[in-house]
Amino acid sequence: MIANYFNVALRHFRRNRGYSVLNIAGLTGGIVCTALICLWIESELKFNHDIPDYEHLYIVRENQTHDGKISTYMGTPGPMGKALPQDVPGVVRAARSGGNSRELFSWKDKHMNIDGHYTDASLFAMLGLQFVGGNPATAFQQINSLVISERMATAFFGTTDAVGKTLTMNNGNDYMITGVFKALPENGTFNFQWLAPFEVIEASHDWIKRWDANGVRTYVQLSPHADVAAVNRQLKTYLSTKASTNTVCFLQAMDDWNLYDQYTDGKVTGGRIQYVRLFSIIAGIILLIACINFMNLATANSEKRAREVGVRKVMGAGRDRLLLQFMTESVTMAFIAVILAVLILLLVLPVFNAIIGKQLSLSLWKPSHTGALLLIGLLTGAVAGSYPAFYLSSFNPVGVLKKMKGSGNVLAGFIRRGLVVTQFSVSIILIICTIIVYQQISHVKSRNLGFDKNRLLSVNMQGHVRDHFEAILHDLKETGMVTNAALSQSPMLKIWYNADNYTWKGKEPAKNVLITYDGVSPQYINTMNMQLLAGRDFNTDARTDSNNVIINRSMAVSMGAEGRVGGIIYNNNRAYHIVGIIGDFLYNNMYTASAPFLLFSNTDYTEYISIRFKPEANINTALAATEKIFARYNPGYPFEYTFTDTEFAALFREEMLTGKLVAFFAGLAIFISCLGLFGLAAYTAERRTREIGIRKVMGASVAGLTGLLSQEYMKLVGISCLLAFPVAWWMMQRWLQAYEYRIAISGWIFIFAGLLAIAIALATVSYQALKAALANPVKSLRAE
Repeated sequence: MIANYFNVALRHFRRNRGYSVLNIAGLTGGIVCTALICLWIESELKFNHDIPDYEHLYIVRENQTHDGKISTYMGTPGPMGKALPQDVPGVVRAARSGGNSRELFSWKDKHMNIDGHYTDASLFAMLGLQFVGGNPATAFQQINSLVISERMATAFFGTTDAVGKTLTMNNGNDYMITGVFKALPENGTFNFQWLAPFEVIEASHDWIKRWDANGVRTYVQLSPHADVAAVNRQLKTYLSTKASTNTVCFLQAMDDWNLYDQYTDGKVTGGRIQYVRLFSIIAGIILLIACINFMNLATANSEKRAREVGVRKVMGAGRDRLLLQFMTESVTMAFIAVILAVLILLLVLPVFNAIIGKQLSLSLWKPSHTGALLLIGLLTGAVAGSYPAFYLSSFNPVGVLKKMKGSGNVLAGFIRRGLVVTQFSVSIILIICTIIVYQQISHVKSRNLGFDKNRLLSVNMQGHVRDHFEAILHDLKETGMVTNAALSQSPMLKIWYNADNYTWKGKEPAKNVLITYDGVSPQYINTMNMQLLAGRDFNTDARTDSNNVIINRSMAVSMGAEGRVGGIIYNNNRAYHIVGIIGDFLYNNMYTASAPFLLFSNTDYTEYISIRFKPEANINTALAATEKIFARYNPGYPFEYTFTDTEFAALFREEMLTGKLVAFFAGLAIFISCLGLFGLAAYTAERRTREIGIRKVMGASVAGLTGLLSQEYMKLVGISCLLAFPVAWWMMQRWLQAYEYRIAISGWIFIFAGLLAIAIALATVSYQALKAALANPVKSLRAE
């Protein structure tokens, strides 16, 4: 019997090719969209899941309260990693890390800057590193030990057999390779290519040994039976027993690092999980729109099948058999769409990967992927075919055979119109969301940053650049292509250093303002094109300003009467005189207002050099000249740089990706909706063939007939606009609340989206309307 239903379904597809093509195309588009989103969601939800013991791994975070506001950080005191396994029950292992470090490694004539970590040997077991050479138990017995990846070993030596060989780091100390490990999977937090003992940086940075200084990442592994809540209760007051601080520590599970990385007032408020939820909803909506298409076209085509239903019922077919027949047809069509979707996915997946920056794979050999595709096909067929099946199987055979059509056409027409309204409402909402997302990004990217990001080069200094800075600056200016250059501790957009132990006359004792600071050379303000509001810049000789600072406007406001040129600010009983005030500028978070900030005239700990090219300079020529100068004063080190405007644009990568994907899926939703509208317009034109013929004979114009056939659908799109506008406004208003610096939603966005939807619908319907209006009335009336 089932085989007969399949034969009937295939015969029906052949006889109604146009109807079948529209349905399959709509379902295919919906399944492709859903599959792409599901692959992306899978990669996000399984981030770090390739680490063998990821369920028991955590990072220690800190909540610090400053001026009544709680801020969350990953930096912890250096001694914490060694102390936790002894002090806190349930902590099996702990490892310290200085975060990602990019160091120069050399062997013979090969020189490469490579990313890695200074860490403890306990990290090997925590991450389940697989050693293909060396012994993890003894790999860090000597301080000048180095563990590298297979890729790094091959890059230098052409083989993974590298244990016992030596690499020179930063043209200084030699490091003995004591282990080679297999690279960790790409879908994870850690992408290091080398590991060196944490003691290397601990020996050169005294602050790492203090309990009152933060900046080290601490990873812990708990026992499988450990009570996480109990560990967190102990961590809550842990630091207060080691130092005078109100900082509260807590654990964040490795499974949450990727999805929940946004904290507000000490509590997690979201992160990438918001995008996972958003695109899960979009996937469901797109698939629903495809199913709605099927329902619409199936019910519109019902009159052609009314006699078949009537005959089958008269011949004894019960409603359950008719239901099974029609559901078989829809599921068959859905699985044809699945097969086509797989072929399309194989073609578009590389492009999709390039857009999202991942390496997703369809991997049909995975039971989960194959099962998901089969489930999508089954659900799509069941949902899409449910209403048509119940509708067609409900026909009264007597009425059908007498009138040659099904009963309940008024209700069916009402439902069809409702489904069209639903489709276009969703499409209009997606159009509005796309426009507002791009507007918000443009709004932030075009705001006044307080400095000039264009033609500004940033170089992470290595070797002896700091020692030769004056000579390098002189030679750069001599090229005629450089305006100025300056040293700083941090890059312009990411200033890392802050403290709350500053005080001044009149400061409230309970007010512990978190102040960001940076040590710079005297050329900094001029190089960055910052605005000096009051006072003076630093002197050319940095030593003469060693007890002076320059503050920004926000710092001046926070200090009250003392926030002026001539005011004094204290740190560890040392007085600093304010000699200048600069305008506020943006750093770290581009969506918020500028925070209190001060500059020291101190180059002792600077790590970056910023170079400003002249507006008329050719960038390629200027870069070549700059590289030669660096090679002259810093031989043996590759010249690596970034442009600040490029880094600035990268800060909006996730928002831009969201905008692109929403725009793509909005376009797909409109395309699928238009497929259904095209089929419904053809159905309407066919039903009204006689009416059109009579109207033409009576003198109706082509334009009038086209308008007559199109107006019903334009009304439906108009209703869609009225429903979509308030929903889109509510959704985007809530989305914008997450940004302190945001746009106001303009009315023209809704007008534009509505007109665009109407234009698209009109273009879709007009073809069928014109075709019907241009038909010869004699032929249509003779056929009747």
